[in-house]
Amino acid sequence: MSSAYSSPEETLAISFDDILHAADRLKGKTQPTPLIKSPVIDLMTGKDIWFKPECTQKVGAFKYRGAYNRLSAMSAGERARGVVAYSSGNHAQGVSRAAKELGMSAIIVMPSDAPTIKVSGVKRDGAEIVFYNRLTESREALAEEISQRDGRIVVPSFDDPHIIAGQGTTGLEISIEAATRGIELDAVIVPMGGGGLCAGTAMAIKNQSQDIMIFGAEPEGYNDHQISIRHGQRTAYVNPPKTICDAIMTPIPGELTFPINKAYVSDVFCVTDEECLMSMAIVKKELDLIVEPGGIVGLAAILKGELSKSKCKSICVVLSGGNVDAAVVDMAFDQFHGAFHSIITKY
Repeated sequence: MSSAYSSPEETLAISFDDILHAADRLKGKTQPTPLIKSPVIDLMTGKDIWFKPECTQKVGAFKYRGAYNRLSAMSAGERARGVVAYSSGNHAQGVSRAAKELGMSAIIVMPSDAPTIKVSGVKRDGAEIVFYNRLTESREALAEEISQRDGRIVVPSFDDPHIIAGQGTTGLEISIEAATRGIELDAVIVPMGGGGLCAGTAMAIKNQSQDIMIFGAEPEGYNDHQISIRHGQRTAYVNPPKTICDAIMTPIPGELTFPINKAYVSDVFCVTDEECLMSMAIVKKELDLIVEPGGIVGLAAILKGELSKSKCKSICVVLSGGNVDAAVVDMAFDQFHGAFHSIITKY
């Protein structure tokens, strides 16, 4: 497959060819996540919405893609050294599963308040966990300390060329399936934490069709990408509020991911925790999918009306992860059951 888009790839961390190489490494490894839709959600939004359910991917999130691509690209000597990664959960599980499949040792640095379901997933795949306090300790410093002590290779959660390229296979699959099924997409909207999924997906999509717009979505108060893209330079958020979107609480866009997103992303939208909970309830009811708060910000942005005045009619929404504790799922239904029921019964 050849590139169809003239882009500034010579200045970026990866090229479209890197995504194609990642797709080769991941062939037969990932779970199929074909595009799906809901007539009710189409009616609610006034749009033609297609979902890419990465919440049904291995380990329940897209993160497996980048993790497996990174680890499988290592030499035999590098694999023997083992790896150390830091993550609130989904990257942790991706690295743990990839390491297990490749017969490698892995240590994961996780916040002490990480969701139980994500901690359990890491333990299930046999990785060792080192907990830290996200308010008083640096996960990067802890990972580097472990790396120096054991000789392990640090596997970043997003700012790594192999990680970005692996995540980009999400966008590659969207493009291929849309072309095969005759789906003419106007836009793709992607959750943004460190920006790796959006960067890889955007590059893959834009290399297949210049006309498809790329949008990002993130929690209110954690709008580092929105500020950075609108201002043209990496900017951290200040004094963030609490959020249930634990998977995308990264404080500043990545050094490698930001130039890619700056080149390809049209805009970034912000949503509240309440809007994410409502979206979780709707997707569970209409698609029978459990999606975590950080994984559903794209739909929450559309339901909020962010693209209501846009000419974009056919939109692909990436549901990036589904690892959420049962208490949060219950919160979504308990808090919004009445309002949700009144909306749905109209259709």
